[in-house]
Amino acid sequence: MTDTIAAVEWITVATGLRFPEGPVAMADGSVVLVEIAAGRITRVRPDGATETVAEPGGGPNGLAIGPDGKLYCCNNGGFNWVEANGYLAPHGQADDYAGGRIERIDLATGAVETLYKDGDFGCSLRGPNDIVFDDAGGFWFTDHGKTRPRERDVTGVFYARADGSLLKEVIFPSENPNGVGLAPDGRRLYAAETYTCRLMAFNVVAPGEVDGTAGPGGPGIPLYRPAGYKYFDSLGVEAEGNICVATIGESGISVISPAGELVEFVPTDDVFTTNICWGGADMRDAYVTCSGSGRLVKGRWPRPGLRLQYNG
Repeated sequence: MTDTIAAVEWITVATGLRFPEGPVAMADGSVVLVEIAAGRITRVRPDGATETVAEPGGGPNGLAIGPDGKLYCCNNGGFNWVEANGYLAPHGQADDYAGGRIERIDLATGAVETLYKDGDFGCSLRGPNDIVFDDAGGFWFTDHGKTRPRERDVTGVFYARADGSLLKEVIFPSENPNGVGLAPDGRRLYAAETYTCRLMAFNVVAPGEVDGTAGPGGPGIPLYRPAGYKYFDSLGVEAEGNICVATIGESGISVISPAGELVEFVPTDDVFTTNICWGGADMRDAYVTCSGSGRLVKGRWPRPGLRLQYNG
């Protein structure tokens, strides 16, 4: 893989975060993210200063700005944790776990509202993980599920409306999906499976609907899977369509073309590299969560990231 490694100079923006994920680059230059182990939403200023936005508890995970300007949060219900050798890592379902949920958060006041919870619309929400809005005002989200001694949830990919009027499981089963994103034209949905370390593609035929016959035996089209012992986490999409998947075990970001080819691998120094997002005037300021060591880092990306719906 040596000929596919791309060097990005990473600068640490903030330290001391408790397993940060779900970064959202804001128009004012700050980054809003979750600290899963602390149960809170945090804003990181350009100078590294941090402030608490909201404290939903549980396990806040993926974040996205909705059409109403509020923050939508996938709350996985919480993990237990282990800390060793300078790294913090999730370890199974929290002892006080009370189900997964989707929350809506007012960035100005910090008020937290539960939009959907386990059992709503007949859906099982075990561990909502990552989220992306489409141009119709709805959002896709993955449910990564929970792991307990000798068992693991079988989960899927969901679609919901931001007004609370619709929640449905569109893709089931899925192999513990984690990251989720949409192609620039909105016609393809991408989901990264953690334990199989596969990037899957789904052809979107209407808001909240995918082609059920697109893949071998179902809707899912296997796009890419790296060699070796690795896990996929969350993902981001570049403006020209490459899919950038945080890769645990190899420590960095795998950049994959829409055709399923590895474009390059961008290394980091944290084995629990979990998320990427982009901001800045040219959308080339990449922000990556180095979750195990509790840092947010920033670097100049080779290409611009996709500007997300409703985010500036």
